[in-house]
Amino acid sequence: MRSSVVAKVLDSVAEHVLTDTFFEQFDLHPLLAQGLADCGFTRCTPIQALTLPVALEGRDVAGQAQTGTGKTCAFLVAVFNRLLTQPATPARRDNDPRALIIAPTRELAMQIDKDARAIGRHTGLRTALIYGGVDYDKQRAQLHEGCDVIIATPGRLLDYFKQHVFSFRAVETFVIDEADRMFDLGFIKDVRYIMRKLPPREERQGMLFSATLSYRVLELAYEHMNQPQKLTVETESVTADRVRQQVFFPSKEEKIPLLLNLLERTDPTRSIVFVNTKAAAERVTQRLSRHGYVVGALSGDVPQKKRQKLLERFQKGEVQLLVATDVAARGLHIPDVSHVFNYDLPQDGEDYVHRIGRTARLGADGDAISFACDLYAMSLPDIEQYIGMKIPVRGIDAELLNMPKPRGKALQAAHESDEDESVGDETSSAAAETSHREKSAQGPRKRRRRRKSQMHAASVPKS
Repeated sequence: MRSSVVAKVLDSVAEHVLTDTFFEQFDLHPLLAQGLADCGFTRCTPIQALTLPVALEGRDVAGQAQTGTGKTCAFLVAVFNRLLTQPATPARRDNDPRALIIAPTRELAMQIDKDARAIGRHTGLRTALIYGGVDYDKQRAQLHEGCDVIIATPGRLLDYFKQHVFSFRAVETFVIDEADRMFDLGFIKDVRYIMRKLPPREERQGMLFSATLSYRVLELAYEHMNQPQKLTVETESVTADRVRQQVFFPSKEEKIPLLLNLLERTDPTRSIVFVNTKAAAERVTQRLSRHGYVVGALSGDVPQKKRQKLLERFQKGEVQLLVATDVAARGLHIPDVSHVFNYDLPQDGEDYVHRIGRTARLGADGDAISFACDLYAMSLPDIEQYIGMKIPVRGIDAELLNMPKPRGKALQAAHESDEDESVGDETSSAAAETSHREKSAQGPRKRRRRRKSQMHAASVPKS
């Protein structure tokens, strides 16, 4: 592996999120430069300024930077510029991709594809988005029609490859995004298989980007890349500097009222509440909805179309709160997320970093509030060791544990429900009183009928 280059940003990346390096300083293809200008990209972020000089020369790169600092744009610019300035392999068929970008999750793959279509709008390069959970034959037909760049998750990609829908013989550049997550999700065998099927590493360019470069990721780079140069943007902390972090220590029973009261006090415009399980997501979503919040739940088993629709509504501001498992912790670039609540403290330091990285993106401020309850508090020391700092502890006032009243329509519905119950009680009381009077009036009549019957029986002579 080539020597490492580390760019230390001792003030924060957030404060100096854009460097003095301009995209126009690079010798980019005019159609690519036009797409960047249309998207408003003029100056580079630190990771872009650090990696593009190396990647644009065709050398291999292993890049590390905090989440939300422009890694996706860095490798897309390098990939598109190479495809636009160099001819394809002569033996390439139309449905053989020239570039391959793999990501660990569907959401991240979709985000990359969205950015690729925006940046490459004038290039004429065709992209194909391949992931599980959606129409199999439709994606297969898209690959048959031909593409230049495949953006995919490993599993579905290998399905088509093994069916000979396309080949890897013409791949000129290969990108792994969030490589550490490939290990966590069990995709690393698939990734190694794909890399072995690519052209020799001397004949292609390899790029690997992640928020964290662990030893196992660097080992993967050493085995399958051509002397990659490790390029790291370091800050004083692992987490984004403008994220204000806090931790509370509630019991399990106190978490719901604490969350509701904090939401009342902060009044966030757009927030994500992270939980550890699907059952917790359903439970928290129901409680927040009953208190008048427009809320959606996102977990691994939510159908893909429903996921996309929910995320679109969240991005548009139609949904105030997103309750999610770690499926939403990586790869989602949603602007203006003001608060991240770790309702359940994650069990892994990396997951904590990626969760709170959903806020304070590209220089904005944000708040990360964590609940270290008796079930998950044991993870806190490992998280603090990983991020290299103690998370400030907040005390819990008694007022924060009082269940707040429902808000908005939920409050009105509650009042209407109370009135309905009251009217129902009055109606029941009136009906009971009427019934009692009727029974009381019927009593003397029944007694008189019985006496007449007895007198009649006594007057009849016995035979």
